[in-house]
Amino acid sequence: MDGQLYLCFLAGVPFLGMLAQWLAWRFRLPSILLLLAIGIGLGFFVNPDELLGRVTQSDASVGPTLLFPIVSLAVAVILFEGGLTLRLSELKEAGTNVLRLCTIGVAVSWGLTALAAWLLLEMAPPLAVLIGALLVVTGPTVIAPLLRHIQPARRIGSIVKWEGIVIDPIGAVLAVLVFQVVVGGGDITFADVVMMALKTAAIGVFFGLGVGVLLVRLVERYLIPDYLQGVVFLTSALALFALSNFLQDESGLVTVTLFGIYLANQKRVSVKHIVEFKENLVVLLVSCLFIVLGARIEASTLIDFGWRGAFFLLALILIVRPASVFAAGFRSGLHWREKLFLGFMAPRGIVAAAVASVFSLEFAHIAHQQGNGSAAAALAEQALQLAPLTFLVIVGTVSVYGLGAAPLARWLGLADPNPQGVLFAGADYWIREIASALHQEGITVALLDTNYSNVAAARMAGLNAHCISVLSEYVHEELDLAGIGRLLALTPNDEVNSLASIEFAHHFGRKNVFQLAPWDRG
Repeated sequence: MDGQLYLCFLAGVPFLGMLAQWLAWRFRLPSILLLLAIGIGLGFFVNPDELLGRVTQSDASVGPTLLFPIVSLAVAVILFEGGLTLRLSELKEAGTNVLRLCTIGVAVSWGLTALAAWLLLEMAPPLAVLIGALLVVTGPTVIAPLLRHIQPARRIGSIVKWEGIVIDPIGAVLAVLVFQVVVGGGDITFADVVMMALKTAAIGVFFGLGVGVLLVRLVERYLIPDYLQGVVFLTSALALFALSNFLQDESGLVTVTLFGIYLANQKRVSVKHIVEFKENLVVLLVSCLFIVLGARIEASTLIDFGWRGAFFLLALILIVRPASVFAAGFRSGLHWREKLFLGFMAPRGIVAAAVASVFSLEFAHIAHQQGNGSAAAALAEQALQLAPLTFLVIVGTVSVYGLGAAPLARWLGLADPNPQGVLFAGADYWIREIASALHQEGITVALLDTNYSNVAAARMAGLNAHCISVLSEYVHEELDLAGIGRLLALTPNDEVNSLASIEFAHHFGRKNVFQLAPWDRG
């Protein structure tokens, strides 16, 4: 009977995850909300800790033996895939703001969150500082689905995406350093903390970039067959994550993020097929992770925080995040609309949940080893609140931002919920006539052609036209396609039309991509 229960759980979680994703797409809802609701509901019937194995010795409080390694590896894949989506060309317009958010913004958020935890939740100062470090993260697990739902303008979308991916390893490493100081008491000096941070950075750079260069050279020399490349890069990311964490706690997050960023920006080999493979895998992993981790939390534990938890959540949303964004954005060139939107976009995700759960277990384990008189034992009882509090923040921030960010972006003019604009591949006379008619009706159009005479004529007609191939990477990396939701591939070259349709089906969806019928079709 137990075997059947395991089978049903392992098969049911992915099915429920995909059902939630489909319902979110069908009814235009944030998928994370549905995943969390299903996870918390599933927790009434199944306890993932019991199914995935618990330590059976006397120190059973250490917790699940299998769940958190699985969660950690899944987070590694998610951050690796996130790194694969980061183009350094986007930093031309977003780099300064991302740097400010990941430095000044992190410092302000850390300090204000710790203060709120101390005053509102009456946490011990060491734990308040720890929860402050832990909750500076946002993360691609929640940012990416919300960006797909919101569809913001190019620059603001790039800033949010870069911040969400880069800040995850920063926040996790910061939380680990604070944790080491808290449990170490006076034994750990400032110099020790600096050395741990430098060691983490060195490991990330050495393994992330070094293995990236090695694998690219192997692919370039055809030493890895095409059908194995996706699996090789995936397993390499997992191995790098485990090895880095073995050498220094949480350095694996830095390693896999840098590994992904290097692969996305090198020009020697194409990694598009790897990106597509990882994107599909990440959707499955995110769906399963939120359901499984949501099932671990009892709804009663979230309610137990009462008004203190509600005020803490409101402080994070209404004070901490806006203050950190406006401090980071001071004299940055960001428009007030962009600052306001960024100040209302900080949902917490899987990394915060996983690290908080691990910290709770570590406190209990250390307290058991050191005895009741230790400093860790004194904090262990309050530390049990770390995981429920983090999930309260996740549920609250995802609910508020998930439901409110899209209407806010539309109100600020930073997003189009249903882009009707048309991208034309080709700018011949008859194409310009169609584009002009659409333009006069107020529909956004853009024309791409390699014939400068056609492009010049289109510009003379008041149309947005560019002398560039529709297949160029410049189109995806540099052109602002805000408001455009369809492609009409109308060049005289059937092969170019076919390739453009395949390329943009991923961007606009297959139902919004149209190709001129081949001239020789009988």
